[in-house]
Amino acid sequence: MSSRRTARVAQAIRETVSTAILLELRDPRIQGVTVTRVEPSSDVRAAKIYVSIMGDENKQQLCLHGLRSARGFLQNKIADRMQTRNTPVLKFVLDEGVKKSLEAAEIIRTVLDNDEASQIECGADTTPADGDPLRTLTDEGVSGCSDSETA
Repeated sequence: MSSRRTARVAQAIRETVSTAILLELRDPRIQGVTVTRVEPSSDVRAAKIYVSIMGDENKQQLCLHGLRSARGFLQNKIADRMQTRNTPVLKFVLDEGVKKSLEAAEIIRTVLDNDEASQIECGADTTPADGDPLRTLTDEGVSGCSDSETA
């Protein structure tokens, strides 16, 4: 199967499943779900649906269980939309990408806050001589403190 056809099938499955989850499913376990991507197999007999679920680990597992229970309903919606010989069997997978990106952003924010605090403690001038606000490095280094100032 061509990659263009696979991409079109993945897009159709993603749109159908996300719309059905948002508007048609009435299961109270299924809340805060975002379909991030779909990976159909080469023969379109199966498809992995990656979902991001808001909440703690317990809520995520409960929501995944609800999605697995609604699999038949969602496959029926896909069969109605796509005119193919076989309807793909859906497998729901928790997408950790969003969670990991939020953790990375928090680490970066913490490092930047610590760097600003160390520059203030050392009395480093964070304004460069040429007035460029993007250049905050000083002649002493990244932190702006020399070894004699920190002792």
